Amino acid sequence: MRPGAPGRGPARLPTLLLTLLTGIWSALAQAAGLEVQVEGLGGEQEQNVLALLAIYQERRDPNLSEDRIEALHRRAPEQIRFALSPFGLYQVEVEDSLVAPARAGDSWVATYRVSPGPPVRIAGVDYLISGAGADHPGFPPRFPMAVGDVVLHQVYEQTKADIVAVAAAEGYLDHQLVRHQILIDLDAYNAQVDFHLATGPRFFLGAVRFQQDLLADSFLAGFVDFEPGTPYDPTRLLTLQGRLLGTEYFDQVEIVPRKELAGEDRIIPIDVVATPNKANRFRVGLGYATDDGARFSLDYRRRYIGRRGHWLRSDLTLAEQRQSVMVDYRIPFRDPTQDYIQIQTEYQSVDTSAREGDLFTLSAAQSVVTPGGWRRNIGVSYRYEDATARAGDDGSFNGLVPFVSWSRTRSDDPINTRRGLRVRYLIQGTTENSLSETTWLSGRASYKLIHSWGEQHRLISRADLGAILADSINRVPSSERFYAGGDNSLRGWSYEGVGPVDPETGRIIGGRYLAVGSLELEQRIHGNWSAALFSDFGSVYDPDFDSSWEQSAGLGLRYATPIGPVRIDLAYAMTRDPAGFRLHFALGPDL
Repeated sequence: MRPGAPGRGPARLPTLLLTLLTGIWSALAQAAGLEVQVEGLGGEQEQNVLALLAIYQERRDPNLSEDRIEALHRRAPEQIRFALSPFGLYQVEVEDSLVAPARAGDSWVATYRVSPGPPVRIAGVDYLISGAGADHPGFPPRFPMAVGDVVLHQVYEQTKADIVAVAAAEGYLDHQLVRHQILIDLDAYNAQVDFHLATGPRFFLGAVRFQQDLLADSFLAGFVDFEPGTPYDPTRLLTLQGRLLGTEYFDQVEIVPRKELAGEDRIIPIDVVATPNKANRFRVGLGYATDDGARFSLDYRRRYIGRRGHWLRSDLTLAEQRQSVMVDYRIPFRDPTQDYIQIQTEYQSVDTSAREGDLFTLSAAQSVVTPGGWRRNIGVSYRYEDATARAGDDGSFNGLVPFVSWSRTRSDDPINTRRGLRVRYLIQGTTENSLSETTWLSGRASYKLIHSWGEQHRLISRADLGAILADSINRVPSSERFYAGGDNSLRGWSYEGVGPVDPETGRIIGGRYLAVGSLELEQRIHGNWSAALFSDFGSVYDPDFDSSWEQSAGLGLRYATPIGPVRIDLAYAMTRDPAGFRLHFALGPDL
């Protein structure tokens, strides 16, 4: 400032203070909260109002200004009335108020007191299905909304969608909604429902034409579960697509109905455009389980061989107690999605608590799914076994063994099952001279049931029963005798660590009768973690040797993974001599 000039600083101070205070108040107003209260409603009506009420949806916006709050408040009554109209409410009264904050830090309060009034009811229904499908039983004979009912727009829209879906699913592809509306008469305060659908002509499924060069068309025809001339049904086409993709022959499958090629007979040709999958698949695995110890596995699959859909799988497993090499060759027939001839060969070397030695198997079987949903295998296997029971007897075998088995598995989720059942039956045996060196007949039944209630609890029960008809256990190959113990049998004992004991050697020899069961209660504790309380019980019995009833109990921890639950169990073998604890670890699906 020049000497002698009048000073302007004091004169500007009130202006600066006023500007500063105004800015602070504006900032506080911007930062002020907003409370929204809707009174007089409940249930779905309240939920729909809050979902469509803009002032409620924006109440937590940090940039909400006074002007924006007032604008939202002015629009709120109309939004409330609109949100209640789907419930047939057209005489809605809304008393609204907006209270500004009295001081800094307080919130705006928007209140809406709603009087819904009486609902509109239906005074008349005009329902008509016309055209070729007028008498089709899939269409409801009467419109589900009747005179006297409250007008519920959601019910009307769902009913309309259901009827249109019936028309499409039954082959009326040219159907048209000639008239579909709800007319509200606010003066009379009632409604007229109109619904006219013209089905048009019915279309039919035609021949399926496969556009691929991997497999023979005559083989792929087995995947088609409908005949030309079947009424057009899109779910059948989705089923065909799923059946083809489920085989691993193809990476992609596109179903193309050629409606434009339909003639006067309205038969629609179906084109299937399929892209082959890679021929070979390899998988390498590392794992650990108490029964086997550390494990390495190599799995190879040849997805297709030739033009008739043959495929091959081989598996190499190297574990502490078991090593095996397996080759499985399958030839589809009849229904190629589930019926096949199976030729399998396997070499095993085992070293468990009860036995040690080598086993070679070559088998052929027919595997089909029965009309009742059971998988049935009928076949014969050649077995050469050079093995010895730990008790010292010779458990070797050389001969043919015919067999038949049935199995069935049902579950809500094959990986992490909440409800499910697995049942297996096996009958096998042989006779001396004609087929092998010994005579024996064996039967075995296994059950596992998983039941849950709510989202927190599961009850798992299982039973394993078996019997062998033979002159003595020494006449039965060591691999076909019954043993118990391990992760999936009697926890608290080692794998095959339970069975009749030879008094001369004090070692397990195996038995002719098996009865083992388990009960397990599981409760979810947090996220993917669950805790389990279990008890296993049972015995392996043979009339020629001493046997005892065994029982264990314990606690477990579970963790759900994409490949099945991880199971860690601490079991106390209360009947073992001496009694003690054993830790068990396993991974994989429950069924």
